[in-house]
Order: sequence, then structure tokens, then C-alpha cells
Amino acid sequence: MDPRTAVALLLAASITIMAPGGLWFVPAALVVGVLLAVTERAWRRAVVIPVAALAAAAANYLLPLAAPWPVLGIVAITAGFVLRLIAIGGIAAHLARTVSPTRLTAALRAARVPSAFTVSGAVLLRFMPTIIAETAAVWDAMRLRGLGGVGGMLRHPLLAIEYFTVPLMASSLRSAEDLSASALLRGLGARKRPTAMHPPRFGRADLAVVAVVAVLIATTVVWRGAL
Repeated sequence: MDPRTAVALLLAASITIMAPGGLWFVPAALVVGVLLAVTERAWRRAVVIPVAALAAAAANYLLPLAAPWPVLGIVAITAGFVLRLIAIGGIAAHLARTVSPTRLTAALRAARVPSAFTVSGAVLLRFMPTIIAETAAVWDAMRLRGLGGVGGMLRHPLLAIEYFTVPLMASSLRSAEDLSASALLRGLGARKRPTAMHPPRFGRADLAVVAVVAVLIATTVVWRGAL
């Protein structure tokens, strides 16, 4: 799939689902996320997405019926937002896993996107995996000190927050500087438009994605109108 199609799909899903009444389009976005995971052969994600969505939907719709408690209402509202994020996250995960920063940069430049957004998107794709790895390293270090896990955070909450945030912020700043220098060396901030060795092109996969999304949108509109 062309990176421009993936970016447009993610933006459309984010705007539609986060808008008022966007919960109607959550099932369609979940189906798209699962199908993308299947095409990528990410079987674990293909199972986690519907299971997590069902858990969030159950908490959103069933908890208020259990008892009229304000705490359950707050949890239900939070679960509703989590459900929306899960639907968007399935598409975002596919974009992050399949589109490299080089392909994303070439696609955004081909779409005449301003360089400010192009550079930011390329750096973000490289920054997020680094932060995830740094977070895992800091968490392992906390566990060695006896501050990891739920029990350690309950015993020493302030120390746990301090030992987690300070090293993570320091490593994030260091990684951001390295990635910014790497981006400048690759010419991402240059005024001239570089030539891509493999120019992005739309193909059959993009047409198939557009057709599936159109069918899902039409089905959602008809389903909403019938109810």
C-alpha cells in the first residue's frame, strides 16, 4: 500500500472517530485494522485488537447498567475513549510497522506536503521505537531496584515516578538530538527537492483498500439509518 493511502486512511479514521457520533464508525475502523494486520501477517495484533475493543465496549456499555455509581460512570466514559483509540491504533500500528521513514518522506514530498510536516513525520517514525525501547530499559532498571511492578509503585509511589520519568526524559532528549542530527545529515531540511530512488506509486492494493473502506462506510451509514 502506498504511504499516502495509509496516511490518508489514518487521518480520515482519526477525524471521523473523534468527531461527535464517531462511535458509529468504530466497528468499521476495527475491521480495517484487523484486515491490515492480517495482510501484514501480524496475527497477534489481529487478535489483540478485537479482544481489547470488546473489553472496552463492555466496560463502556455494561458498567453503567450494573450500578448507578459515579465511579463506574467515570470508568465507562474512559472506556469509551479507549475504544476509539483502539480503533485508530490498529491503523496507526500498521502504518508504523510497514512504512519506513524514507518511504514516508518520499510519499509526502510527492503529495506536495510542506517540509515541516515531512521532517516531523519522518523523525516521529524513528523516535517512537527509540522511546519504547528506552521505556523498557528504564522499567527493567526499576525492577532490579525493587521499584517495578504494581507492588513497587504502591510501596514507593513518589520514588517510582521520579526514577521512571527523570531517566526517560534524559534519554528522550538525547535521542531527539541524535535523530535531529541524523535527519539534517540526510538532507531532510534542504530546500531543494531530492530525487527518490523508488518513487511512490498507487497500485492495486490502494484500490482494494479504498473499495473496502467505501463498503464499510456505506454499511455503517445504512446501519445507522436503520436504527
